[in-house]
Amino acid sequence: MRARLGRPDLARYADRFDVPEAEGAFATTFLGVSTVLVDDGETALLTDGYFSRPSMGRVLLGRLAPDDARIDAALRRAGIDQLAVVAPVHTHFDHALDSPAVVRRTGAVLAGGSSAAHIGRGSGLPEDRILEVVPGEPHSFGSFTLTWLESEHCPPDRYPGTIDAPVVPPTRAGAYRCGEAWSILVEHTSGRTALIQGSAGFRAGALSGRKADVVYLGVGQLGVQDRDYLRTYWAETVEATGASEVVLLHWDDFFRPLHLPLRALPYAGDDLDVTMEVLTDLARRQRVGLHLPTLWRREDPWAISPR
Repeated sequence: MRARLGRPDLARYADRFDVPEAEGAFATTFLGVSTVLVDDGETALLTDGYFSRPSMGRVLLGRLAPDDARIDAALRRAGIDQLAVVAPVHTHFDHALDSPAVVRRTGAVLAGGSSAAHIGRGSGLPEDRILEVVPGEPHSFGSFTLTWLESEHCPPDRYPGTIDAPVVPPTRAGAYRCGEAWSILVEHTSGRTALIQGSAGFRAGALSGRKADVVYLGVGQLGVQDRDYLRTYWAETVEATGASEVVLLHWDDFFRPLHLPLRALPYAGDDLDVTMEVLTDLARRQRVGLHLPTLWRREDPWAISPR
C-alpha cells in the first residue's frame, strides 16, 4: 500500500481562522505546534517555547541543539521579554528542545515533571529555575493558577519513556523521550479558564470534575487514528471540561521555520482533513465553537462566548 502524497490544504479551512483579535491586555498568542503564550498584561505564561524547528533531515540524521537566532527572532516578534513560567506539555524535541533557552532569556522557571527537569539541568539551568510539579497540585503565577494533570501521548509515541539523566545538546532527537505528558489547566482571577492539551492523547477520567471555558486541543497524529478514538478523545477533553470553544494546536508542519507561512503536516504522518471532518461534526452537534489560531496574532477566544 503506497503512502498518500501531499498534505491538506489550509485554504479549505480559511473560515476557521476566526478567533477574535484581543482588544485588551488579556490575550493568547499561538506560536506554532503547541507553543501558546497567555498574557494578562502583568504576568505571561508560555507552553513549550519551541522555535528552532530543525529540518526533517537534521532530526533524522543529525544532532539537535537550540537555534539561538531563531529563538531570539521569535521572542522579539511575539513581544516576549519576560515570562513567569515555561511549561512543556511533554518532552519530545518539538516541545521541549528550546524550553531551557527561553527560560534563560526571560527569567522564567521551567515547570513540569522529572523529564523536563533533566532537560533543564542538561542545559545548565540552576535548580531554583526548575519546578518539578506534583500532578493535581496548583501553582500560582501572578493572577494565574496552573494545575498539571496527568495525560498520555497520542499513539504512536516514537520516543517513548522518561528522561532519567540530564540531556545535553547537541544530541539525537531520540534523547528527547516523551516523559510526563500533561493536560495543563489555566485559571485566572478574572474568571477565565482554559485547558491546554498539547498532545492528542488522554488518560480516561483524568479531567473529570475540571472545568474550562476554552480548550486548546492538540490534534497532531489525530487524523491517523480510527474515528472512535477521535470521538473518545473529544469526550475526554472537550466534553469533560464543558468547554464552549475549542482552538486546535499541533497541526502545523514543525520542520518548517516560523518565518515561512505555516502549512499542515503531510499525509504521511497525519491527516488534518479527517480530523476536521470528525471534530466539525462533533462541535456542530454539541454547539461548540471550533477554531484554528492565527500565528503571531494576540487573540481572545473568551470573547467568542462571553462568560
